[in-house]
Amino acid sequence: MDYQNVCTTVFTPLEYGTVGLSEEDAIEKFETENIEIYHKSFVPLEWSISEKRSHHDGFCKVICDKSDNMRVVGIHYLGPNAGEVMQGFGVAMKKSFTFKDLEDTVGIHPTTAEEIVTLSITKSSGEDAAAGGC
Repeated sequence: MDYQNVCTTVFTPLEYGTVGLSEEDAIEKFETENIEIYHKSFVPLEWSISEKRSHHDGFCKVICDKSDNMRVVGIHYLGPNAGEVMQGFGVAMKKSFTFKDLEDTVGIHPTTAEEIVTLSITKSSGEDAAAGGC
């Protein structure tokens, strides 16, 4: 059993889903210079229409190993339906895929899982990770 790539979800009002390595574990395993982290904060569409939720952000992060063709080694997601979002990515993690594979995937609009396949801002760039409107 490969426990590293088991999807995990915490079902709280702000759901959290993950598969693969944490940022800290990836840095420890591959070293900082071999890690690239893509991230984005966003307001999920279903939250944007609620006065109570519209000021809350979701967040996603993809961790890649630069020394292995940008292989994805971790995905993290905060937002609605985290379990459903992460389940499909769990299969991809088991099969091993690259960031290019994510870029080449057409997202289903307007879903929150689409945020993961449209990531373009890296943590190392220092750019603002806040998403704009569609």
